[in-house]
Amino acid sequence: MRLPGPWRQRFVSANGIRLHVVEQGAGPLVVLLHGFPEFWWAWRRQLPGLAAQGYRVAAIDLRGYGESDKPPRGYDLWTLAGDVSGLIGALGEVRAAVVGHGWGGLIGWTLTALHPRRVSRLVSIGSAHPRALRAAMVRDPRGQGAATASYALGFQVPRRPERSLRADDAARVERIMRDWSGPGWTATADFAAAVAHYRTAMAVPNVAHCTLEYHRWVARSQLRSDGRRFAEAVARASEVPVLQVHGAVDPCVLPATAAASARWAGADHQLEVLDGCGHFPHEEQPDRVTGLVADFLRR
Repeated sequence: MRLPGPWRQRFVSANGIRLHVVEQGAGPLVVLLHGFPEFWWAWRRQLPGLAAQGYRVAAIDLRGYGESDKPPRGYDLWTLAGDVSGLIGALGEVRAAVVGHGWGGLIGWTLTALHPRRVSRLVSIGSAHPRALRAAMVRDPRGQGAATASYALGFQVPRRPERSLRADDAARVERIMRDWSGPGWTATADFAAAVAHYRTAMAVPNVAHCTLEYHRWVARSQLRSDGRRFAEAVARASEVPVLQVHGAVDPCVLPATAAASARWAGADHQLEVLDGCGHFPHEEQPDRVTGLVADFLRR
């Protein structure tokens, strides 16, 4: 998982676990949070791109991914937001701009609500506010509800999904990436190279189980008191500027669901929808996304 490049890599202790951190540049801190089924390598273009704009950029392996610790518990959004809050402090900063994709975006929204003093700006890529996602699944069962159920429902049973993700050298990871991406990226050599790394990462012991625990907590919490308490805790609107970048053909988080996040984004909110782009805008159109994020951080 320690792929070479112009960056530096180390481990940082935060919130009781050890996180693998990849850094580049100097200046105000920008923390990059990947989604499923990726790891820090998803930000290989944004690390040098944002560093060149005068930022200290830190991409991490989330809890349970890559070279970060894989404890048996802590895959709820409360704890995951605490990981990032602790990481920002461990990196010697009081606040940081947070950029999150997919699950990383959900963590970013949660961090902004639960630890508002840690976040200076939020960028949500291919994601939606947890309340917007929850509401869309109920109100639009044939749209967002069906989109979520198409993969997350099967993740709820024990053991079988883990075996499915690891089988044939994690071939299912490639199918997921291909199904969720826009057509322009999947035919490129960059897609093939990235998928090869993600398949290797999924084969790391315990990673498949840990990544599925994210989905299991969200599904099961809907029927438990901690899910209701979480929904109440993240209901406050953001007090910092928010940029959303979303693919127009994202099959996982529908553009309408992403747009509904404006209710919790506060007064300074910007939504950019990229034509022909699927669930991975930062990889499918990396230069465009890096430019949007850099412009947002500067203004």
